[in-house]
Amino acid sequence: MSNSATKSFANNPWRRQDFDFFEMITLRWADNDAYGHINNAHYYSFFDTAVDGFLLGNDLRKYLTDPFQTLVVASECRYHSQVSAPGNIQVGVRVGRVGNSSISYEVAVFTKDSDLAAAQGQFVHVCVERATQRPTSLPENFRRALANLPKSPQN
Repeated sequence: MSNSATKSFANNPWRRQDFDFFEMITLRWADNDAYGHINNAHYYSFFDTAVDGFLLGNDLRKYLTDPFQTLVVASECRYHSQVSAPGNIQVGVRVGRVGNSSISYEVAVFTKDSDLAAAQGQFVHVCVERATQRPTSLPENFRRALANLPKSPQN
């Protein structure tokens, strides 16, 4: 990320209105930690679930079949406010940056009573050839499908 994108990412909670896709996740009591809020490790599971929902909901998984697969190579999360179970959260997902062999998704956790992200981050997939596990270009039909989806206002 560039310096200005990093500053924006770090300091300003993203807004619900900047996302078109949301995955609802039911929080469990077991997600809370000893401090009474969602343990930080669970956010990465929320991100993974939401990105998978985004791919399925936009019918993108069909482009990532043999001989291709995607692997998570990076993830990051910034926290702005506490979230606690029980309840539901909505995880917004949007396309961040599309590279030659990778794609970053921007993800944000929203509670029902706030239009500002309680937490936000990125989740990066790299496309690899299944047989060799080496990076390869994203399939062209996947790129075309992505081009029709809303992009991050950061890009």
